[in-house]
Amino acid sequence: MLDITDQKLLSALQKDAHLTAQQLGELLNLSASQAGRRRQRLEADGYIRSYEARLDPDKLGLSVQGFVQVHLESHGPEQSERFSRLVRMRPEITSAWTMTGEADYLLRVFCTDLAALNRLLHEILLPHPTVARVQSQIVMAQLKSDGPLPT
Repeated sequence: MLDITDQKLLSALQKDAHLTAQQLGELLNLSASQAGRRRQRLEADGYIRSYEARLDPDKLGLSVQGFVQVHLESHGPEQSERFSRLVRMRPEITSAWTMTGEADYLLRVFCTDLAALNRLLHEILLPHPTVARVQSQIVMAQLKSDGPLPT
């Protein structure tokens, strides 16, 4: 169970994962050793899965962000596993979800340009034997970046 101090610690780390135990202690009115132990416990208990750098896609030349809905031809464990393998192998697919509703999967993709997105759709996804159809939406502007989880 998380107490209010744990929640504040998690919130602070989501904003800046580089905070030292000393800085966390100052924010939480704890000693550095107490803040460090709390952080270690939250890591060990799986509340903190990893620390990552958020990169700027534009600076990396990834100017096209899109969402792709994928509809499978048929549904079964073998088809799902084959499609999951494809998703895991493609670096331009940065996240994927199984969905309720009309589409079976929703993919978030980053590509260098529209031609690269077109190749992903028409040369990789659509020819895959498990895929019946895809529908893509191109992001025009991102109003809110991936934010911290509510704690």
